[in-house]
Amino acid sequence: MSGDKAPLIPEQRQQELLRLLQGSGGVLSIRELTAGLNVSHMTVRRDIAALEQSGQVVSVQGGVRLADWAGGAPPRERSSRAALEMPRKQSVARTALSLVEDGSVLYLDAGTTCQEVVPLLAARTDLTVVTNDFHAALGLMALPSVHAIHTGGETDADSGSSSGPIAARTVGTLNIDLAFLSTGAWDLLHGVSSHSSDKVLLKQAVMRSAASVALLADSTKWGGVERFTVARLDELDTVVTDADLPTEVVESIEGQGPKVLRAE
Repeated sequence: MSGDKAPLIPEQRQQELLRLLQGSGGVLSIRELTAGLNVSHMTVRRDIAALEQSGQVVSVQGGVRLADWAGGAPPRERSSRAALEMPRKQSVARTALSLVEDGSVLYLDAGTTCQEVVPLLAARTDLTVVTNDFHAALGLMALPSVHAIHTGGETDADSGSSSGPIAARTVGTLNIDLAFLSTGAWDLLHGVSSHSSDKVLLKQAVMRSAASVALLADSTKWGGVERFTVARLDELDTVVTDADLPTEVVESIEGQGPKVLRAE
């Protein structure tokens, strides 16, 4: 008798597809699924169509993601977000550090990914770091080589940050060399989006004041859309994400203009 495994029936294969998505952080390319399931592109696409019809997955450019990542907003309470996908956030932060030059003015947006950049800044000298994040500001004060500026503004206890017109006016007085923006939702059609108009106001003020803008967003945020648009992808200079963002998606993003750095 042959030692080869019997082929899975469609229901079994679709459950395996869901298991692979759950193990990858919620998103995989078609190529990765064909390799993981050892089936053809057409078979994978049929399984995706069946799972999409039942509301379990959502197709994205070049791949598929779990519906609860694409259709539902990520948690907004900082304590919940801080526990999610920490290795991805740390790898994105390490890769983003390569963009930071000694003697520069850096903006760090509120968020758990940008916060992971803070301890790494000890490797740089004579930095001025502007942030609207109270947690990041506390960390920056422990770094003697960093001159820290907080934007002020209306506070948000859930995110541990501030935003709104006061924060935007503070940023408007500064000449920022590099801005690291965060997001809970981004895709090819809508770009970077946010649930809060006050956060949009501040992020857009940062983009106007910055010579260069980099989005720090791991692949689990890809495919999500919030109520308000912050920026189109072609308004960004760089996107720093993780290696699980499908290659086809990376190529589509770079086709709009920004350079994509994928952290290993």
